[in-house]
Amino acid sequence: MSFGSIAEDYDVLRPQAPPGAVDWMVPPGCQVAVDVAAGTGLFTRTLIGRAAQVIAVEPDARMRAVLAARSASVTALEGRGESIPLPDAAADAVFISSAWHWMDPERAVPEIGRVLRNGGRFGLIWTSRDREVDWVRELDRLPGEDTPEADSPDRFQRRHRNVELPEPQIFHNIERETFDFVRPMTLDDAVAMVGTYSRVIIASADDRARRLAHARAALEERFPGADTIEVPMRSWCWRAERIARG
Repeated sequence: MSFGSIAEDYDVLRPQAPPGAVDWMVPPGCQVAVDVAAGTGLFTRTLIGRAAQVIAVEPDARMRAVLAARSASVTALEGRGESIPLPDAAADAVFISSAWHWMDPERAVPEIGRVLRNGGRFGLIWTSRDREVDWVRELDRLPGEDTPEADSPDRFQRRHRNVELPEPQIFHNIERETFDFVRPMTLDDAVAMVGTYSRVIIASADDRARRLAHARAALEERFPGADTIEVPMRSWCWRAERIARG
């Protein structure tokens, strides 16, 4: 729930998934698409026009308020992956963007399966700065500090490629894809984006200031005199289909 304290900045500074990734995720003829743990609606807004009805489910009222203000055509509901406020078989697709690692799969997977219609799409997507690029990975790491295991490229690969679903299996036809892109950002916004990640949000004021100052210095050294830079980004995508009941 730390993200709600910076909801406005989160919505402006975090990247949206590129159109190609969204097209890959959304099934043809999608009528009802549900974005769970929707945050401020970054992924939700990409679903508008790709599904006849878009529903966003988000537990944090502060994030949900930004979502509702910027996505007027979307139905915004309070809820979470383990408790989705929709009836059985109500959705053609359920998506989770950059939030699967916050959920309990043992509870969330059966709940998602309950909400999906037979053959419905379950999609996971993580869109973030590409930590496989060394200078991008080092932006919020202080000199001499070990890379946190949670931020390591290997950890990201395991998390995004090895989605483990609990038994009994209710999803099949699993596919994966990645989409690389670059995001033009002002140097100021690139620094501010570093402050939207949980380890920096919850850091002490002094630690946060040190990390942002380090990010600025690193970017100014790499891109001397630049006002706008191109930040490597990546969307890691995973999709599966709901096995028919009974």
